[in-house]
Amino acid sequence: MKCRYCLSTESKVVDSRPTDDGTSIRRRRECISCGKRFTTYEKIEEIPIMVVKKDGTREAFNSEKILSGVRKACEKRPVPAAKMDELVDGVVREVFNSLEQEVRTDDIGQMVMQRLKDLDEVAYVRFASVYRQFKDINTFMNELKLLLGEQS
Repeated sequence: MKCRYCLSTESKVVDSRPTDDGTSIRRRRECISCGKRFTTYEKIEEIPIMVVKKDGTREAFNSEKILSGVRKACEKRPVPAAKMDELVDGVVREVFNSLEQEVRTDDIGQMVMQRLKDLDEVAYVRFASVYRQFKDINTFMNELKLLLGEQS
């Protein structure tokens, strides 16, 4: 870290504390050469993850879109908001832990459906009907049969 006054690279940390939002650390430093103090902020470097959509287009990963879909699937269901947030946090963690720079929407959808199945079966079927774009009642019934077969 260079001193902003004398440009020396030698400094010591006098005080260190997290910021109010908890996303970075504020450090108070003192230059060894000139003795002046300055503040630096340290935060985790986020690797931008791109989502590859079904049509091949790419866009930045946005967890709000996942949360929106989960909320729609869980609408009028006895699923607490905290559980929905946990589900989304789990998907986000899995996406970032994959260390891939690109993730397909199919993979994200599978992660959500796997978690929704354990959380609420009706919400799972709702999400699956939109995600898998059921064309007719037969494909919908096949999905229900698969769900019921797993329970038996």
